[in-house]
Amino acid sequence: MTTKIHLAQQPEADELLGRSPLAALVGMLLDQQVPMEWAFSGPYTIAQRLGADDLDAGQIAAYDPEAFGALLSDKPAVHRYPGSMAKRIQQLCQFLVDEYGGDAEAVWADAGSGKELLARLKALPGFGAQKAQIFLALLGKQYGVRPEGWREAAGAYGEQGSYRSAADITGPESLVKVRAFKQEAKRAAKEAKAGKETKAGEE
Repeated sequence: MTTKIHLAQQPEADELLGRSPLAALVGMLLDQQVPMEWAFSGPYTIAQRLGADDLDAGQIAAYDPEAFGALLSDKPAVHRYPGSMAKRIQQLCQFLVDEYGGDAEAVWADAGSGKELLARLKALPGFGAQKAQIFLALLGKQYGVRPEGWREAAGAYGEQGSYRSAADITGPESLVKVRAFKQEAKRAAKEAKAGKETKAGEE
């Protein structure tokens, strides 16, 4: 797995994401409540602080939890919530060790269909339905992992030419488009919620 990635918008961090399946998974895990570039540069920061050129699921799973939390909390912090994210990363790595022999790529390497791959991704600690679909779309659109039915399994995130998520970011311009889509979606959701509350108040 070696591909050109632009999610972190930082050459060294993107290079790691392009060659390391575990880095890609960890970046996706971190992608919540922080800007995407911050989330996807996290795996590179973690690898640097571990003194390694890649992430190792076995090493991270076995790391002292308190020390690993401190490693993510060091400034600049890897995430807005470094402590809780450190726990989630270790849970993910332990799951990969237990279920896939520590090989992150094995999660998708032999998946027979998009539906099967989505089920595998949803089983990962920290991956809800939406995150699993986004990562499935990312695998298909940018990593060339395309089992039969992958676009359908990824839902709207799998649509060609869309700018909905990290799966669609291939450079600064697409990042701006994805960000605009997310802001519009938030605004629409806020308006819908306000409309419901107004209606409830009238009843």
